[in-house]
Amino acid sequence: MTVFSYKASDFSGKVVKGTLEAGGEKDAVGKLQEMGYIPIRVTASGAKQGISDADVSGGLTSLFSRVATKDVMLFTQDLSALLEAGLPIDRALTILLDVIEKDRFRGIVRDILRSVQSGAYLSDAMAQHPNAFSDFYVNMVRAGEAGGVLENVLDRLGIFLETSQELKEYITSALIYPIFLVCVGGASIIILMTFVIPKFSMIFSDLGASIPASTQILLGFSGALRDYWWVFLLTGSGLLLFYRWYAGTPAGRQRIDRYKLRLPVAGDLIRKVEVARFARTLGTLVKSGVPILQALKLVREIIGNTLIAGEMARVYERVKEGDRLSRPLEETGIFPGLAVQMITVGEESGRLDEMLLRVADNYEKVVRNLIKRFVSILEPAMILIMGLVIGFIVISMLMAIFSMNDMPF
Repeated sequence: MTVFSYKASDFSGKVVKGTLEAGGEKDAVGKLQEMGYIPIRVTASGAKQGISDADVSGGLTSLFSRVATKDVMLFTQDLSALLEAGLPIDRALTILLDVIEKDRFRGIVRDILRSVQSGAYLSDAMAQHPNAFSDFYVNMVRAGEAGGVLENVLDRLGIFLETSQELKEYITSALIYPIFLVCVGGASIIILMTFVIPKFSMIFSDLGASIPASTQILLGFSGALRDYWWVFLLTGSGLLLFYRWYAGTPAGRQRIDRYKLRLPVAGDLIRKVEVARFARTLGTLVKSGVPILQALKLVREIIGNTLIAGEMARVYERVKEGDRLSRPLEETGIFPGLAVQMITVGEESGRLDEMLLRVADNYEKVVRNLIKRFVSILEPAMILIMGLVIGFIVISMLMAIFSMNDMPF
């Protein structure tokens, strides 16, 4: 028996929390229904409640303007559970107001509830809050409303958000250790150059020793870093600001994205990430009843690389002219042959949505393997570089110390 934590609602709309023992999640849901509750969320005790908000392909500028993806994901899953239990939308939103923890997001949901109670569609109410609900999200909800399958669409949305966020979190977690190495190694080098080496410089200056050329270079750089650190800081800040400005221009963004795709290992990783994102997003939209042309337009907007997004625009035009999806995808040269063949089979069998989601599953696994391989190469490479730099510093100082033996006393 497993202990499950749950949030549920009674028929009066009151939210209750607690724990119970059950043989599985379905068994726990059945027990709650026998108790007269409408299950909202049921999780095994000790299980991960949510996925941390991280975006490897997005900037930090959206951190303070957008609602956390985790909050939207949990809201979507909870709303789907309440609608599947037969509650009307306004009643479900009222219940969720007591469950949402973040004040800002609670205010957004409260505004959506007011709009729905005034007669607006749920999708139109969500469209008024683009910082929380993207165009992709709103269009899926709109398709669910039009087809009378809103609860099913919300369930697919919850799965989509959870899967996408898990991939982002996996990438972020894999990069934590290399970033830690860079920070620690860089801090060690700065401490050596600004605090340790200047002490030796004073000794050599007092003794008037003739020191090796490598040590002279090292002492010169140490003195420049200590006396003109503000120049290095301003230069680094200026280069960062220039990069951000240049990356914000259409020509600069295209050139940077083209260079990213040409990188030895990272380029292939970026391409596979975009393929997985394209397949999962398009498959989820088509499965939810969104027309293929509208779905392709939405997918084009969420592609992070401008070159790949441009290719998706050409795919959209070809499909608009009546061509099959698989043919222009193959001509882009971005999609691997296996993915194109699977999409072709999906078109021929009338199961395009299923095959797209299968492509997404396959390439998300490929992405995880590529990340493992990339990190396995990156970590020793960074350790080697840091070791060479610190080794150069130590050897240069030792050579200077040994040269003191040749001094006349």
